[in-house]
Amino acid sequence: MMRLNYQRHCYQLLRRKAMCGLFVLIFPLIFPCLFTPFTHASPSTFSEWNVPKPRHLRLLRSALQRERLTGEQSDLWAPLADQGWRPYLGSVNAPSLPQKSEGYLQVFLDGGLNQQRMGICDAVAVAKILNATLVIPHLEVNPVWQDSSSFMDIFDVDHFMNVLKDDIPIIKELPDEFSWSTREYYATAIRGTRIKRAPVHASANWYLENVFPVLQSNGIAAISPFSHRLSFDNLPSEIQQLRCKVNFKALVFVPHIRALGDALVHRLRYPPGQSQASSTDYLRETTDQNGKQNPQKFVVLHLRFDKDMAAHSACDFGGGKAEKLALAKYRQTIWQGRVLNSQFTDKELRSQGRCPLTPEEVGLLLAALGFDNNTRLYLASHKVYGGEARISTLRNLFPLMEDKKSLASSAERVHIKGKASLLAAVDYHVGMHSDIFVSASPGNMHNALVGHRTFENMKTIRPNMVLLGQLFLNKNISWSQFRQAVVEGHQNRQGQLRLRKPKQSIYTYPAPDCMCHA
Repeated sequence: MMRLNYQRHCYQLLRRKAMCGLFVLIFPLIFPCLFTPFTHASPSTFSEWNVPKPRHLRLLRSALQRERLTGEQSDLWAPLADQGWRPYLGSVNAPSLPQKSEGYLQVFLDGGLNQQRMGICDAVAVAKILNATLVIPHLEVNPVWQDSSSFMDIFDVDHFMNVLKDDIPIIKELPDEFSWSTREYYATAIRGTRIKRAPVHASANWYLENVFPVLQSNGIAAISPFSHRLSFDNLPSEIQQLRCKVNFKALVFVPHIRALGDALVHRLRYPPGQSQASSTDYLRETTDQNGKQNPQKFVVLHLRFDKDMAAHSACDFGGGKAEKLALAKYRQTIWQGRVLNSQFTDKELRSQGRCPLTPEEVGLLLAALGFDNNTRLYLASHKVYGGEARISTLRNLFPLMEDKKSLASSAERVHIKGKASLLAAVDYHVGMHSDIFVSASPGNMHNALVGHRTFENMKTIRPNMVLLGQLFLNKNISWSQFRQAVVEGHQNRQGQLRLRKPKQSIYTYPAPDCMCHA
């Protein structure tokens, strides 16, 4: 009996050991990341979310203790003075449409929301040049954001067609006889109706010589790709003004985007006393609560500091060797090492103003300009590299900072959740209704809003990247010295109109092509 019990005990012991051994073998397969050396496979995860300490601690301490200056605040928030320029989009008595169109023009647009927006404007202009009927542009799925939103998901298509009805013919879909002309059709083989090699910033003559014959022969022409494919120079004034008409008048967002944007603006102007985003009936809230308190002013900050931007800049953001390795690996994966900035040192890049501003640096810029900790700040951005941990320094400087999540409930955001173009559209709408707009780094959103706000004569602060890069390299600079240099370096960068120079975008610099000096 004792021998039998002993055998059972040994069997149970061996069974437990076998189970433990099996678990040890399986566990790394279930959770491989826990058994991968940090220095090899997971530097991006490790460095991105474990953000280093503030890099400008001396300035940050002073900025957190800054005092509110009443006179300075009034100047800061004062509307932009009348600069004597007015929007001008051509003669009221424009020539009527030709009786016959030469054919249908299709364009396929890649990029994000604002790159596609500019492509739409160019497509209308090219249709006008060719006397073609424009098919509502096809928006490609962005490989980074994976957003499949169509033109009609983002823009009010009926408004678009109505505003341009006297300029070009537009249709939503091709007639049945041309229904074969699809993206899939052009992806499978070389087609005679596709123009694949339209040069960047092509002239009007190029389209007349290369696309017009295709239209005449086939009744249809499809241009893909079509981003930045029309010149900004040597075009008739009516074509330039038509581009601005599309951008500033014809392209408005769908009603639910405008409604949500209006609700966010209202909550920034009239912040509730207690909980935010508590009501899902934002349309009723927007109309019923006006007049109960004085409207507050607010700044929209477009913080372009995503992982793509951080990696492409090749700058050092204080995360040590792990972060450098992670960003270098990401840079190699996305751009195969073809990044010009990687040839330079961090000091050289910063002194040339080629490094994006971090949330900490943007906060110090705004504080130095005179914005105090009572400033209502709306953060317009999709994904910030490092997440909330990296934003925390900016939030400490501006505790009243808001974004879409803090201002709107999940129910209100359900139609835009996970859709980068719709999220950007909401930010664009709020940006066009703010007292001041600030963009942390150049890019398509920056260019689009700077141009649109210039057209409407609205205050927009453009950071002096070269100056700021050099100031942040000086680790011995005092707060008073930093503040004085920032204020002086931004006196003429707060919305003062700048005339477009050759090769510059008409969408960023609408004067003098689309504005007249009164």
